[in-house]
Amino acid sequence: MNISVGSVDIWTLFVTIRDEILIPASGSMFRIGNNVTTITTFVSFCSCYDSFVDINDMFYCSYPDSHRVLRKSLDSSLNSYSIIAGGGYCGSTADLLCNPYGIFVDINLDLYVADYSYSRIQRFHQGQLNATTVAGGAVSATTISLYYPAAVILDADKYLYIVDYWNHRIVGQGPNGFRCIVGCNGGGSASDQLAYPMSLSFDSYGNLFVVDRDNNRIQKFVLASNSCSKSCKSRVTTIE
Repeated sequence: MNISVGSVDIWTLFVTIRDEILIPASGSMFRIGNNVTTITTFVSFCSCYDSFVDINDMFYCSYPDSHRVLRKSLDSSLNSYSIIAGGGYCGSTADLLCNPYGIFVDINLDLYVADYSYSRIQRFHQGQLNATTVAGGAVSATTISLYYPAAVILDADKYLYIVDYWNHRIVGQGPNGFRCIVGCNGGGSASDQLAYPMSLSFDSYGNLFVVDRDNNRIQKFVLASNSCSKSCKSRVTTIE
């Protein structure tokens, strides 16, 4: 199936629980419903690097060029958006971001931001403009050191998974803290290596998919389970 939205720059898309595809691109939002021939321009928006829709149908956009994260209702009658993270310029304090990339919003409406240029993951509690660093940055001694993280997600158990871009690896959180789970032997093109990974996602079975940018491939890491713990197997499926 081919879906065209014309000549626009597309960095991200989000599929809602209603199977609606949201594509923020070139200052607009394209909404594609079950009838794929219906494509509408929806509200002027920035060029999003990453996007997310929370449980209240609020749409989020990370905007690295202005060091902010924006939020807007998916109700088409409400055209205004709000700045919920970042001050519009690069900074390292709790209220600022510097090139925010990947974003994730949990069921408590807490916002997690991969603050790329300061190598940290920032958590903004709902309604608060000051963040807590939960990985990387100044607290790396008690969590894990990151090198330009590009994406962050939470699993069903509310553990963090981070794309550690310049370290060519995926970092995961568990009961015993953070550890490397993929790409732990440095960057490369072998099945257990990555080269500048950009994003990641889980499927409903717990398998992990990684966009392995410089290897021009999508890597699937199959979930392994036993009586003690769950982790990603070293066996990989490459999706060209």
